[in-house]
Amino acid sequence: MTVVGPPGSGKTLIVRHVAAERQTSWVDARSLRTIDELLAAALESLDSETAPGDSLAGALGRAVDGRDCLLVLDGLDLDATGAGPVLQTIVDGTTDARVVVTALATADQPHESVVRVGPLPVPSTRAPLEGPAVELFLRRIRAAGGPSVDLEQQEREVRRLLRATGGLPLLIEQVAVQSALVGLSNAMSTVSLEDAVDSAHDLLDDDSATALRRIGLLDFPVGLGVLARVLDRSPQRSAELAGNLVRRSLVEVVHGKFDMLSPIRGRARALARPEDVAAVESGLLAWADDNAPADDNYGAADADWLHDLPAMRHAVLTACAKPETRAHGYSVANRIFSSLYTSMRARDAVEILEAAVASGDGPPAIGAQIARRAGIAASEVRGTYEGLWLLDRADEHAWAAERPEEQLAKTASIRAEMHLDAGEMELAEREARRALELDPEGSIRRQATRTLADVFTSQGRFAEAAQAAGDALPARMSRDERWISLSARTLLARIALEQGRIAEAVAGTRAVVIEARELAEDRVGLLAETLLRGLDPTWEATDVDRQSLPWAVRLPVLAQDGRDLLNRGELRKAAGLAADVVALADSARLGRDSVEARLLLGRALVGLGDVEQATTTYLTALEHCRTMRLPLRAADVLDGLAGVARERDLPEARGLAAAAFALRTPRMAVRWGYSADYDVVPAGRPPAGLVDGEDLSDDAVTLVTAVFNRPASSAPSVLDQLTAAERQVAERVAHGLTSRAIAEELFVSPRTVDAHLTHIYRKLDINTRARLAGIVTEHSRSHA
Repeated sequence: MTVVGPPGSGKTLIVRHVAAERQTSWVDARSLRTIDELLAAALESLDSETAPGDSLAGALGRAVDGRDCLLVLDGLDLDATGAGPVLQTIVDGTTDARVVVTALATADQPHESVVRVGPLPVPSTRAPLEGPAVELFLRRIRAAGGPSVDLEQQEREVRRLLRATGGLPLLIEQVAVQSALVGLSNAMSTVSLEDAVDSAHDLLDDDSATALRRIGLLDFPVGLGVLARVLDRSPQRSAELAGNLVRRSLVEVVHGKFDMLSPIRGRARALARPEDVAAVESGLLAWADDNAPADDNYGAADADWLHDLPAMRHAVLTACAKPETRAHGYSVANRIFSSLYTSMRARDAVEILEAAVASGDGPPAIGAQIARRAGIAASEVRGTYEGLWLLDRADEHAWAAERPEEQLAKTASIRAEMHLDAGEMELAEREARRALELDPEGSIRRQATRTLADVFTSQGRFAEAAQAAGDALPARMSRDERWISLSARTLLARIALEQGRIAEAVAGTRAVVIEARELAEDRVGLLAETLLRGLDPTWEATDVDRQSLPWAVRLPVLAQDGRDLLNRGELRKAAGLAADVVALADSARLGRDSVEARLLLGRALVGLGDVEQATTTYLTALEHCRTMRLPLRAADVLDGLAGVARERDLPEARGLAAAAFALRTPRMAVRWGYSADYDVVPAGRPPAGLVDGEDLSDDAVTLVTAVFNRPASSAPSVLDQLTAAERQVAERVAHGLTSRAIAEELFVSPRTVDAHLTHIYRKLDINTRARLAGIVTEHSRSHA
């Protein structure tokens, strides 16, 4: 629904009144000028987010579908944002989304319901002096401290002023305030919104007039602390000035912050003087400097300034845009990163830091650090490798720093972590070693060594992993690097688990979790606890909001949730959750997590009797293990395939189990987790060509795939390109189901359904649901 009317006609007030009794998510869209800004703001208001690879429109559609919430986009410029067709697409793809827009014009879309709001009716010359326009006029005079109005004695003046407003509520309020200050007979006989604001400005004392102009220069609501800095007055005096403007209907208070209606802001901004612009910029930067943490490696998730994040963003970006203040802006941007990262605001972090980097070169050392941190945030929001270009930018800054090798080493270490998350083990090892070579005794040494320990553990190089983990442990605890020690000890516990020393693994992870809680190292503590949950069913896990976790932490936690479901016998839910993690891990390019999720999905599918889909899942996981060089996870996959082969009465089952045994033996590793569920007795030796030395051969995946191939029983179809899961989605699309409805039937999330659709469209070279439905229908007819 679009509520349309001229400025000041009361559109916002009407929607607020109607929405007062229901759950509402409100977006102040007055300053939004692009569709991406609008969609991001709407997602933030709904406390939703996009997964890496998601579109903003797709994420918003899922956020509003099936949700008992009214989304209000207030003051939206439909022409500037081009939001009409996007909102139409979202409505088309959902079953019960409810969106209300207030705007000056309609979007002219098929599903748009339009409510036009005109001025309030002004009593004609012969009509009684009554009605909503009169009531609003009298009420605002009283609120502004004016004398009582005698409608009989002052009828002529009241009618004159109401006619001048044209019935627009905003103008009625302004004329009423003016009348309260100078009297009815002295108020303007002709009025426009600009005239009303100009007149109000002229009637204000100097401090209040300055406050009006400076608030008009702000595009966002602000708290009292920000306002005091901008006005260069004490908080008490600033509150008095703002209250004076509120009484005159020039400023409004929304959720404890001071704001302006867009029409008033536009005129107040036009009245602003050069000294006001300078005062606002310097005041915002001073407030930002005072409130940003003093240390660039410390920041709390409950920092007060986070409530005024738009003001912090504006202060930083305005400062970075000017050469004379860029160093100051860079400094503040660097200092606020830890608070943003700790509070899981990676999207805000990447927006601010990327813009700082794009503004121009700042101080070299800080510039390198900001670019690195922007890369970390970008990889977390958009996908593992989406921040690489920012790391290249950090290297450019590094060459101008006082100690280039130190900055280059730090960037190489972050690059190594990205490769590790993606499952690119060779690249991760190369970058970690490069970091050590660049600055062997520097501050990055322990972090790079910990990364090497993680690489070695994943590859089953346990002697090297234990040595590296030990080297990453400090001679004495350093407060700044305590997470490295906890992570290294978690890796040692993981090695113990892989080699069958269960009691040692449990004790090690318990100690890490307890210590992490004491030190408030939530991230590394939660990862250790996720491992512990799989080892000790009696452990009481921390209650965390999964949706607020970074992807690299969220996916392991969700995978363990799926294992818990599997252990409880809830196979369908376990399979659905595993499919979600697979889709998310693939989108984010979190390689090791994608393998773990496919192991879970394959095991659940076997339990459900869907051996065909389990086979496909395991074979994909085996290919990933070969390319990532994850021999022990490859052994787990081979055990799963051996179980599937036995279910299908294939003679190769024992040979596959033998290949798994051959990968574990030289590493002194044991079967645990899913592999322990499959009790296929291994043959005496693995099939020829499957294992090369201590690793899978280059031909292993081809040879194993051939074991499960079956001749086609019917003529080939274009749909044969699709996996079983994709076929299920395609068939339901043909029946007209939405993504949410399909997700409910298949026990997966709407995001997973959309991921399947993306793959289907690419494989079939189409781009619409209608085309897919036609292909499925035609296939059904030809095979009937």
